[in-house]
Amino acid sequence: MALFLKTLVFSLSTAQGLLAAGQAEIENHLEMGRKLLAAGQLAEALSHYHSAVENDPKNYLTYYKRATIYLAMGKFKSALPDLSKAIELKPDFLAVSLLKEGNCSRAEGLNFQISQATPMLPQISPWDPEAKELRSECYLYLGNYDKAIMDLKPTTKLRNDNRAAFLKLSKLYYNLGEHEESLNQVRECLKLDQDDKNCFSHYKQVKKLSKQLETAEEHVKAHRYEDAIEKYKAAMKTEPNVEIYTSKAKGRICHCLSKNKQPREAIDICTEAHQLDPRNIFILRDRAEAYILNEELEKAVEDYQEAKEFDSENEELKEGLEKAQKLLKQSKKRDYYKILGIRRNANKQEIIKAYRKLAQQWHPDNFQSEDEKKEAEKKFIDIAAAKEVLTDPEMRQKFDSGEDPLDPENQQGGGGHQHQWPFEFNPFGTGNFHFKFHFN
Repeated sequence: MALFLKTLVFSLSTAQGLLAAGQAEIENHLEMGRKLLAAGQLAEALSHYHSAVENDPKNYLTYYKRATIYLAMGKFKSALPDLSKAIELKPDFLAVSLLKEGNCSRAEGLNFQISQATPMLPQISPWDPEAKELRSECYLYLGNYDKAIMDLKPTTKLRNDNRAAFLKLSKLYYNLGEHEESLNQVRECLKLDQDDKNCFSHYKQVKKLSKQLETAEEHVKAHRYEDAIEKYKAAMKTEPNVEIYTSKAKGRICHCLSKNKQPREAIDICTEAHQLDPRNIFILRDRAEAYILNEELEKAVEDYQEAKEFDSENEELKEGLEKAQKLLKQSKKRDYYKILGIRRNANKQEIIKAYRKLAQQWHPDNFQSEDEKKEAEKKFIDIAAAKEVLTDPEMRQKFDSGEDPLDPENQQGGGGHQHQWPFEFNPFGTGNFHFKFHFN
C-alpha cells in the first residue's frame, strides 16, 4: 500500500511538473509573439502563436490572439476560424462574438460584422492594448483612418518599446498626406531604438519629402514661383506612389503658374489637379485666374461658380466671381488689351511698343479721304486710351478688376456728363505735328 501511495504521489508530481513545463512553454510562445508583434515582425509572431495554439488547444485567448495577427496582416478569412473557435470555447467573449455574428463567410458579411462590433470593443477593457489594436485594425478595414489612429495612439504607451505602433502611425499619417505628423511619429520610434532598420528607412523617405515640400512653400511665400515649381516636381519624383502628394504638388504648381502669369501652362496643370481633387476650391480659383489671363472669361466665371458651390461663404471666391463677371461684361464693350493686340500679362515695355506701332499705323495724317480720316481718328483715340490706362498702374488695376476707368458710367456723379480727354502728343518723341482729340 505504501508503495502504491508513493507511486501515485510521484505520478501526480510528474504530471504537475509536465503541466507546469507545458504552461511555461505556452507562456513563452505568447510572450515572444507579443514582442515580435510590437516590433512589427508579424510572420515571426504568427509562428509563435501557432505553437501556442498547438500546445493549448482549449485556451480561447490563444485563438483570439492569433486572429488579431491575421487581422493585422489583412488575412480576414484566415482569422474567421480562430474567431469561431474562441467563441466555441468562451461564448461570452464579447470581442469575438460580436465579430462573428451573422454570415461571416463572405467578405461583405465580415465588413458588416466589423462595423457593428468595432465601437463596442472597448467594453472588454479600456486599458487592453490588444483590444485597441484589434479595433484599430477593424477601423482600417472599414477605411476609417482617423478612428484607427485614435485607437492605435494609446498603445504606444500601453506597451513598452512599441516601435511597431509608432511606425504604423507614421505610415498612416504619411498615406493621409500629413507628412509633418508622420515625421514626428517615426522620430518617436527612433528614440526607442536609433538602429531600427524599418523606422530609419521610413524616416529618410519622410524627411526628404518634407524638406522638399517645406522649401517649395518658402519659395511660394517669397514669390519665387519657378523655384517652387522645381521643388514640387522633385517631391512628385520622391513619392510617386501616394496619390495625395501628386495631387497636392500639382495643385501648388497650378497656383505658381497662375501667379507667375503663365496661363496656358497653368490651365493644363490645374485641369490635371482638378481631376485628382475635384472639390478643391483653390485649384478652381487658380484655374479661373489663369482663364482670365488667357481671356477665356466664360470659363473663368464657370470655375468661380463651381468653387462657390463648395464654399458659398468664401469672400475671396465671391470677389473673384464678381470680377470675372465684370470682365466678361466688359469684354463685350471695349477691351484695351485687344485694342493693342497684347495679352493681359504684358509688361509696360510691351504695351508701349504695341502702342507706338499702332499709333504710327493709324495716325490720321496717314489717310487722305474724309471717311478714312474719321475711321483713323476713332482707332487712334482707342489706341491712345489703351496706352493711357494700361501704363498707369492704378487705372490698369481698375480695368483688370472689371471696371473701365475711362467709361463715363464709372465716373463719379454718374453719366450726366461725359468725360472729356484732351491731349497733345507725339508717340515717338520727335516730329512737328500736334494732333488734338476729345474722347467721347
